[in-house]
Amino acid sequence: MSTSFQKFKTLHHADQLFVLPNAWDARSAQILQDQKFPAIATSSAAVANSLGYDDGEKMSFEEYLFVIRRIVASVKVPVTVDIETGYGKTKEDIYGNLRKLIDLGVAGINIEDSVIVLGQRSMQNAKTFSGNIEFFRKKLREDNLELFINIRCDTYILNVDNKERETINRLSYYNNCGADGIFLPCISREEDIAEAIRHTKLPLNVMVIPGLPDIDTLDRLGVKRVSMGPFLFQKTYGGIADHVRAMTASRNFVSMTS
Repeated sequence: MSTSFQKFKTLHHADQLFVLPNAWDARSAQILQDQKFPAIATSSAAVANSLGYDDGEKMSFEEYLFVIRRIVASVKVPVTVDIETGYGKTKEDIYGNLRKLIDLGVAGINIEDSVIVLGQRSMQNAKTFSGNIEFFRKKLREDNLELFINIRCDTYILNVDNKERETINRLSYYNNCGADGIFLPCISREEDIAEAIRHTKLPLNVMVIPGLPDIDTLDRLGVKRVSMGPFLFQKTYGGIADHVRAMTASRNFVSMTS
């Protein structure tokens, strides 16, 4: 019988593009499962915002674990977790957090190659970061554990200088460090996506943003996974204000009950 990890990994090597929705609590995860999505991710931004925090590891890992535990317990499909930079100061601390996620039944993670210091986000050294991934993979093998490691490369989300060339440089490190996938949030131009795919042997993940090509185009380019990020959460909670404004203007409750 396939494990949750194996089912999740297989989705990245299918013939068609894998659309991955991002949940923020158990109920949103259940709704997405009911819509026949084959797996569910968390969005750290959505979970943090739902708890009243800004994104960027402002919520505690213990609070995050509570939400993750409820999501995993509430659905039958594989769950992958946006772990940001790992919620730890050392690679040993981060690996301890990975073990906690595996114990809950999590199939995979996203982990970022940027870091936040004094409120400012910047890129980590690519060689050092890939060394950390090698450490995680080695420890997982030693402990006979499975976890899909998706590297979130932040060159586009941070709009670094010469981001196209810097992305390719980083891919040369990430291709052979034990990662299972590459995530490039905020990439959107077809030519940039195609160039990234040419420089990695790993399945490429992109994120829904304004201007992203449609599903058929992404599929044709060779993208293997597209994540919804925090956009579904933002649309959902934006609707609350719309309904309340409609109630106030109309002096009735039709907007909420129809």
